Amino acid sequence: MSPSYWEIESWLTDVDFCVVGSGITGLSCALELRKSHPGAKILILERGILPAGASTRNAGFACFGSLTEILDDLQSHTEDEIVSLVSNRFTGIRMLRQRLGDQAIDFRQYGGYEVFREADKEVQEHALEAMDRINRMLQPVFGRPAFEIRPGEFGMAGIQPDAVCNPLEGQLHTGRMMQALLGKAREADICLLNGVEVTGFEDLGDQVGIRTSAFEFEAANLLLATNGFAGLQTGLDLQPARGQVLITEPVPGLALRGSFHLDRGYFYFRNVGDRVLLGGGRHLDKPGETTTDLGQTPGIQQALEDLLHRVILPGQAVRVAHRWSGIMGVGSRKKPIVQKLSPHVFCGVRLGGMGVAIGSQVGADLAALATT
Repeated sequence: MSPSYWEIESWLTDVDFCVVGSGITGLSCALELRKSHPGAKILILERGILPAGASTRNAGFACFGSLTEILDDLQSHTEDEIVSLVSNRFTGIRMLRQRLGDQAIDFRQYGGYEVFREADKEVQEHALEAMDRINRMLQPVFGRPAFEIRPGEFGMAGIQPDAVCNPLEGQLHTGRMMQALLGKAREADICLLNGVEVTGFEDLGDQVGIRTSAFEFEAANLLLATNGFAGLQTGLDLQPARGQVLITEPVPGLALRGSFHLDRGYFYFRNVGDRVLLGGGRHLDKPGETTTDLGQTPGIQQALEDLLHRVILPGQAVRVAHRWSGIMGVGSRKKPIVQKLSPHVFCGVRLGGMGVAIGSQVGADLAALATT
């Protein structure tokens, strides 16, 4: 398609900032740019009808990292790095709540729970032995012990009687969150074009030449906020990671309330009203789940259903209502990449499955990097 004169003049001329990706990071970045540059022309390009990565396709966890996940990360990160990671997640959730309001995103602080299978008694014992040390390590972040032991009275089967709880964690409604962010962007006179995929770009010295699936144009600055989709374009330590998710029909009398982690966070589930949302299983086939294909696979779907019927809701006849998947961005390190790629090209990517928690902060950092 060749754009018309009117389209070029109205949308594609004198663009100060072109943000690629309309997820949490991209929208947060654009809103921060508007605060610092009230007269700038800001354009967001999004390849999907809706954000095509994880922002509308996640589980809606407002979490900071389970106890076993933190212990696992300490094998490859220093204590200072872990404290920084958890602090950024805690701060990011607070930024999101302050920007949008708890009612708009249906935020509910039910707490986050880590549960352990009966066969994982040694894993649980190791985690509980380390809990006081981890609480002391994270005391500067939360100002209180992050983790505590609570009875695991959730009606599950094959689960150890005690769970590890972080009472500060919560859950939110992913769709309402994104609607609220999109509303903020419209109010801020930020232009968003959907169905436009960026296929290439080149820093020309004073402008960035941008090629898309629909047209070519130039912008003063290009900011990539495409998380797991950015690896091929940037050559960074970044790979896509698919997360498969399902949600049940309403379950009468569902007592489950909270956000739950199992197997170092590789499985996660929560209530959505009286439904159960369940996702994960990527560790069962990491090579196969290193993909940008938004599909499902029989093996992981079966593992999710087995967990649902045998552990979470044993003996209950419950039907799956919807299935979907989202694409995260991961790498050898948990720290996000906020980096200048060339004089006028910047990126904020590799959110490591914590986009809800850190997307707002990464977006703010990306905006700051592009304007310093």
